[in-house]
Formats: sequence, structure tokens, C-alpha cells
Amino acid sequence: MEQYAVILPLIGAIIAGFFGRVIGDRAAQFVTCAFMLVAAFISIGIFREMSAGGETLHVPLFTWIQSGTLDVAWGLRFDTLSAVMLVVVNIVSAAVHIYSVGYMSHDKCKARFMAYLSLFTFAMLMLVTADNVLQMFFGWEGVGLASYLLIGFWNHKHSANAAAVKAFIVNRVGDFGLILGVMTLFAIFGTLDFDAIFFDAENAAHAMFVFMGYDIHALSLACGLLFIGAMGKSAQLGLHTWLPDAMEGPTPVSALIHAATMVTAGVFLVARMSPLFEYAPAVQEFITVVGALTALIAATIALTQFDIKRVIAYSTMSQLGYMFFALGVSAYGAAIFHLFTHAFFKALLFLGAGSVIHAMSDEQDMRNMGGIWKKIPVTYAVMWIGSLALAGIPWFAGYFSKDLILEAAFAAHSSVGTFAFWCGIIAAFLTAFYSWRLLFMTFHGQPRADEKVMAHIHESPSVMRLPLYVLAAGSLFAGSIFAGRFVGEGRMEFWRESLFVLPANDTIEAAHHAPHWVALLPVGIATAGIVLSYLFYMVARTLPHSFATAFPAIHRLLFNKWYFDEIYDAVFVRTAHKLGYALWKGGDEMIIDRLGPDGVAKTMSVTGEKVADVETGYVYHYAFAMLVGVAVLTGLYFYKVYG
Repeated sequence: MEQYAVILPLIGAIIAGFFGRVIGDRAAQFVTCAFMLVAAFISIGIFREMSAGGETLHVPLFTWIQSGTLDVAWGLRFDTLSAVMLVVVNIVSAAVHIYSVGYMSHDKCKARFMAYLSLFTFAMLMLVTADNVLQMFFGWEGVGLASYLLIGFWNHKHSANAAAVKAFIVNRVGDFGLILGVMTLFAIFGTLDFDAIFFDAENAAHAMFVFMGYDIHALSLACGLLFIGAMGKSAQLGLHTWLPDAMEGPTPVSALIHAATMVTAGVFLVARMSPLFEYAPAVQEFITVVGALTALIAATIALTQFDIKRVIAYSTMSQLGYMFFALGVSAYGAAIFHLFTHAFFKALLFLGAGSVIHAMSDEQDMRNMGGIWKKIPVTYAVMWIGSLALAGIPWFAGYFSKDLILEAAFAAHSSVGTFAFWCGIIAAFLTAFYSWRLLFMTFHGQPRADEKVMAHIHESPSVMRLPLYVLAAGSLFAGSIFAGRFVGEGRMEFWRESLFVLPANDTIEAAHHAPHWVALLPVGIATAGIVLSYLFYMVARTLPHSFATAFPAIHRLLFNKWYFDEIYDAVFVRTAHKLGYALWKGGDEMIIDRLGPDGVAKTMSVTGEKVADVETGYVYHYAFAMLVGVAVLTGLYFYKVYG
């Protein structure tokens, strides 16, 4: 029964993708949505079973690879960690599928879109239920392929095609690290099976590799390479530039990819491999620093963006930074808890933004919005709920998970933990500020759209509102209901063997004994961010322009996203273009073609022309040539005989 939670989305994708034209768009939508709902309910049942103390379940399917000592079976692994991910992926995906029925109602390729959504969901489910590293890599690459198809779904737009290619290429950079990490794991353990690797992790804690005369800690190398893969998929600083451009896809794609599924794959990877990362403290410190910087820098960029979806995208990147520095300080349960709550309120914000875009006739620039909250009250209300959860205001879902991450970072009592704590505090202030900036610019103030657009504004249809209600409920109650299980006193019984923490690294336990001000500071700082945003965008509306004018260099830096794209273009893109041009002109044309095909062809052409000159058509020329030939042959004969 459990395997149907994974297989049903694949069946829906096959039916909609290959038979969509036969059964029609409406039937394709019904089939994919129905299968996703069934998968979601099965996932809830699996989660309840695991929460009640169910043992890890292995469902073997078939033998995949047998080559020498490499023996890889295809099977499904159901434990608490995978059960949490199943609930997140299938519930959010079901909501997105249903929402898409209304949002994509005017699109010409509805069946294809639904097939891509279900295919993406299946790939993500294969990733989180994999029973070995290679099978997880299959799901990992499947997610990358499906995201390429979804981001570039509107392939008549050059920007969508470019964004899809960019996402694919940047993720391949990270995936190269992941491939090397998988190879390193096989070199260390001789197997890719999770149970065998985790069982032998402690014995391999001191294993070393000799590389170019240097001794390298084996697990640190493996974990470092795995984290590079996680950086690409989860848009951590350095490999994040694909994420905002991916907003070129339809809004349901943004909700599915950037809220609950693809971008959380890296978080899941590190959590799944926690028995290894616990023995690689240097890598953990690196993860903490990268996560902290990601949370902070993404939040600063979101302050200056005007595209409503890009603001939420950078918010996603920032929240992923929180999850990663939680992983870095060994607060794995807190990271997954934030992944769990974040999925609801971030999907809610993306789908709420989709309702705004739908109402505003596809307008995404917040500078062209304003004064619409009375026209779309349901969307306005759910955007408030999502923003309150994102800012960590009591007692919304984000309050329970994000604040615990900050407390765990503080309780780590390490230099990187303290650094992450203060980066997280500043990011919490900025998060509240830009979230309410979005609300005020979008819904309040004087209308800035033209009269035709304002007259068209209306609330989304019921098929789009229903998923908003479900996600709003999760944003309200997911934190308070599940905090005790995920990170409370019952966490050890809840997670059991699916997460591993060395007793000396139990920062979640230490977080419960952190000073009282540590728990109060995030709430106070978030409240200050909301108040300041109200002052800037509702009371003294000239302040944003005044600040941008007073600090032009800082504003340009943030508005241009810290110039990451420009730097990468100068260092990598243009360099690669120049190198390719040089190899084309200098290597291919001047050497290979000149001495090879072109040279041979030219030689034959010149030879043919010379031969053609001899063929004049005059008899006496041919007679003369014959006499010369006879003379030459006669001379050669006498030379051989008498010479």
C-alpha cells in the first residue's frame, strides 16, 4: 500500500502526458489531481504510523545494478524522515495540482502541464524514499529534468527558455560535486546502501585518503562533496543565481519547486546523511557559515526587488539558509521542522501571489499595484497569514521552527554558531520588513494600475481558493501541533534512527535551556521590522526613495543582487566564450580544417585544375603527350637493361 504514495503521481503523469490529447484536458486534470489526492492521504497514513512508533519499512522492488562488488537494488525506504517528506511533497503538490486547474485555465497545453507537475512530484518522491545513494541520485536528476521542463514551460518566451537552461546548468555544477561524493562513499564503504553506510560510519570516522601526497579526512571529503550538490539544488550562496530567474515559469511551478520540493532536496540530503556529517565537524562549520550568509544576503536582496514572485523567491533562499545553518549546528530536527512549516506558508505566499497576478491581468510589478485589498479579500487574508508565519510571529507556524533554529545556533556555543545566530537575527528583521513591504505595496495605498486593469480585478475562482484554505490552515497550526514531536521532549521517539546526533552535539536540547532573551529577541526584532515597514510604506512614503538617494552604492549593490550574475558572466561566461572562439578559429579552422578536410579538398581541387589544363582538346597536344610518354618509357627500359 505504501508504494502507491510514490507510484500514483507517475501513473498520472503517464496518462496525462501520453494520452492527454485522447482523453482531453479536463480528464487529464481530473486524473492527475485525483491520483495526487489519493497519494496525499496515503502519505498522511504513513506519517501517522511512523509517528506512533512504526519501524522502518523497506519495500524491495527489483535488482537494479550488479557489477563486481557494486550491488544496487531498487527499493523504497519508509521511516520518519521520509514520512515527513512524503506528507510535505504530496500535500503541497496536490494543492498545486488543484490550483493549476484554475490558474492555467486559459493555457493551450493543460494536459502537458499537469503531466510535468506529476512527473516532478514522482521524481521528488523517489528521492526522499530512496533506499540507497544511487537511487537517491536518480530522483535527484529526475527533479532537475522536470524542473527544466516546468520552468521553461512557456517556451514561446525567450526569458523562460533562458531561465530553464540557467537552472539546469547551475544545478549540474552542484551535481558534479554530488557525483564525486557518491563515488567517494563507495570508495570508503564499498557499498551505496544507506543502512550499511550508517552502520559503518563510526568505524570510518578516522579513515584517511592520500591525495597528491596529502592526507585527507575521508568523511570530510565525502560530506563536503555531497554538500556541494546540496548547495546547487537548495540555492545556497554561490550556486543560487538560478532561483530568481526560475520565476519565469508559471506561478504554480514556483509554489511547487521553490516552496516544498526541489529546493528542500539539499536539506533532506544532509539530514539523511547525518550519521556521516556528525563525524565531519569541519564540513559542519562550513555549512553553518554558508547557511548564515545565504539567509542574510538573500534577505538584503529581497528589500529592493519589485517583482512580487522574486521577493518571495529570495525569501525562500533566505529561509533555506536558516535550515542549513541548523543542519550545521547538528539541529537536524529543527531544520526538518522548519522545512515542514515553511512548505505550508511559502506555498501559500506563492499561490497567493498567483491570485494577485491572476487578478491584475498578469501584472507582477508591485509598483503597478496598490489599493486592491477590498477587491480580493480572501487573497489578502491568506497573504497576511503567510507573512505572519514567515516573519515568525506567535503563534503562527514559522514562530515555532525558525525561533528554535536561532536558539539552537546560540546554544551551540561555537564561533560559527554565534555568527549564524546574529546573521539570523538580522535576517529576521529584514524578513519582516520586506514581507510587509510586499503587503503594503501590493494591497494598500492608491491604485497604481490603469483603470482597465482595476475594473477587471476580481477574486480567484473557488478551485484556486480551496488550496489556499488548506495551506493557510497549515501555516496557522502546523507549528503548534507538531512542535512537541519534531523538536520537543518526544523527538527521540519520533525520529528514532532516521536522524543521528552525537550526544555532545545535541543543540536542540541545549536550545530549550537558552536564556530567555534569546527566545524573545527574534519576535521583538520581527515586530520592529513590521513597524518600520509600516512607517516607510504607509506613513512617510518618500523614505524609501530618500534612503536610495542617500546611499546609492548600497542600493545599487542590493538592487543588482550583489552583482553575482555580472561576476559570473565576466569570469565564466565571457571567458568560456572567448576560449570557445579561440578554439574555433585557431584550433578548428586554422589547424584541423586547414590540414584536414579543407586542406585535402583544396589539394584535390588544385590538382584537378592542373589536370584540366592538360585536357585542351587539340589532337597534336595529345600526340605530343603520347610521344613524351613513349620517350620516357623507352628511356626507363634502356636504363633498367643497360644501366
